[in-house]
Amino acid sequence: MRILPVLCALLLLMVQGAAGLSLARGTPQDCERRGGFCSRGSCPPGIGRVGICSEREFCCRRRWYP
Repeated sequence: MRILPVLCALLLLMVQGAAGLSLARGTPQDCERRGGFCSRGSCPPGIGRVGICSEREFCCRRRWYP
């Protein structure tokens, strides 16, 4: 039972940290510098969103799995 308050505190920190995550807003040039490309609407399958190029375009980059 002593671990319950610790787990609750840890869960609260994780939720607060996740709320701060968002896609980085930039320009198409910023996206290309990060190794990505701009895609209208959504990224192709297997490609992850790493930022925003404009109101309707996302910066997409291939996910690398070691």
